[in-house]
Amino acid sequence: MRYGIDVAIIGDLAEPAHLVALAREAEAAGWEAVLVWDHLGFAWGVPSVDPWVALGAAAQATSRVRLGTAVTPVTGHRPERLAQAVATLDRLSGGRAILGAGLGGVEREFTAFGSARPAGAVLDEALEVLAALWSGEQVRHRGAHYTVDGVRLAPPPVQRPRVPVWVGGTAAGALRRAARWDGWIVAGDDQDGRMTLSPEALAAQVAEVRRHRTSWGDFDVVVIGVSEPGSPVQDYAGAGATWWLEHLHGYRGSLEHLVRRVRAGPPG
Repeated sequence: MRYGIDVAIIGDLAEPAHLVALAREAEAAGWEAVLVWDHLGFAWGVPSVDPWVALGAAAQATSRVRLGTAVTPVTGHRPERLAQAVATLDRLSGGRAILGAGLGGVEREFTAFGSARPAGAVLDEALEVLAALWSGEQVRHRGAHYTVDGVRLAPPPVQRPRVPVWVGGTAAGALRRAARWDGWIVAGDDQDGRMTLSPEALAAQVAEVRRHRTSWGDFDVVVIGVSEPGSPVQDYAGAGATWWLEHLHGYRGSLEHLVRRVRAGPPG
């Protein structure tokens, strides 16, 4: 199992310099990825920062860690703009970008701007458009929700055939969707820092994802959770997890406390 951090860049952590500092500490301590929330903090009455701009700064402060979101509400973006933002981060970081993708679990982030939270079919088509644009080939697409009329995205991402897409969610549709892409992300903790996902429950969900794939190959299973330095999380690896993302947010304590946790290194 590989280890990274997942930073809630809202509230007290809504300062890009904090993410840069955490990313530097994470790389120095042996963590292998830095992912961030992609939310508009007004839904909780707190500030937030743009994930792609903040990750771009983190890319310049690091050289090894993977960088991405956990997860982006894809249908809240125009796919061509999101494709360009992710491709730019991938090039800026030398091929280290990951797109965590989901429908968006906070309905207020849509309704406050006069839109309904889209259905899964919209997300499925948006992901198809993203992948096509990342190919670097000319894209002609006419679907139920999006049209692309002979557009070539340039420059394309460094990673081929595309930037990895990790799909979030636990509904049956989300598990089927994840099986069509490169990984599945599941939140395993609550805001009070307690693990709510057992290894047994994870194993059952992994089995459902596997049921929808023709081959397992390099597919990633990503658990977001909380641990103390040295605490074992290998039961989750035994249940199928390939990544553990240590969840860092304001409810766990001050920035200084979170930095100490990152400096202590991955669990186990």
